[in-house]
Amino acid sequence: MNIPRALEFKDDKLIILNQTKLPLIEEYIITDDYERIALAIERLEVRGAPAIGIAAAYALALSIKNIDDNIEETFIKAYNRLYSTRPTAVNLFYGLNEIKKVFENHKSEKNLYSLLIKRGEEIHNDDIKMCDDIAKNGLKVFKKKSRVLTHCNTGALATGGNGTALNVIRLAYEKGLVEFVHVDETRPLLQGSRLTAWELNKMGIPFSINTDSTAAFLMKEGKVDLVIVGADRIALNGDTANKIGTYNLAVLCHYHNIPFYIAAPSSTIDKNCVNGSYIKIEMRNKNEITHINNYQITLQEFDAYCPAFDITPAELITGIITEKELYLPPYNFNNV
Repeated sequence: MNIPRALEFKDDKLIILNQTKLPLIEEYIITDDYERIALAIERLEVRGAPAIGIAAAYALALSIKNIDDNIEETFIKAYNRLYSTRPTAVNLFYGLNEIKKVFENHKSEKNLYSLLIKRGEEIHNDDIKMCDDIAKNGLKVFKKKSRVLTHCNTGALATGGNGTALNVIRLAYEKGLVEFVHVDETRPLLQGSRLTAWELNKMGIPFSINTDSTAAFLMKEGKVDLVIVGADRIALNGDTANKIGTYNLAVLCHYHNIPFYIAAPSSTIDKNCVNGSYIKIEMRNKNEITHINNYQITLQEFDAYCPAFDITPAELITGIITEKELYLPPYNFNNV
């Protein structure tokens, strides 16, 4: 299967597949400038919690490349800049803090830059393995050949490896456990219709795109056997932050008695977050609702409410698939 890559580190530069241009244009950003990578994170040119964390780690390491004076000042400035890019995905802060630990322990050494890059590559490689292990553990949720509905994008475009929820679907399809995939378009930025559909097409998996509001009708018609989505942050009690519209699906699954699963690396579990009420929800610019691909579709003076994520309560989640195991309720991630 032809699986795309969200990002690659090569020749001391980060190569980012610009996801804002997909599926119409495949454009790459090649840079060693941490500020350009910060902008890529903010603009969603690179997106998905694991991919954001990896990109931020590389960016922070690159911040001291070719810097001889005021290294610590430059590093702290870069750390603060990258830390402020997006508030909800915990992987961003994990990646930054892992690089910061190496910096603090080795900042007087001549090979500091190499050590920081090495840690960035380790984070990247760890994610590749986690993606594969998530997919293997995800096979446990299939009881028969199934029609799956998914939301947003959770494939290779969202991670350093082959993806989380979409990787579960890919492997299950290869094992003969997936018949068809329903893809929520995922308003307002259409990550489903632009990105997930693009990946499924590349992999040769049968699918169709539907509006987010069509999910209920698909379930009522008996065309959905289970739902698998990703996560940007998971609280200790299992409450989960994911792309806006996820909570809707969980409520619909509960009503229609359809299993609802989360697939995410254990690094998405925030040990400092007791429950979903502590998760900060990122608010986006209203232009993401009033415009599509920079084309204005309603009056600019109209107000708009544009949260990027919502919170799904743990009691609506059938299971949480990580690289370690498939967790079932009641959830308690204190020892994970």
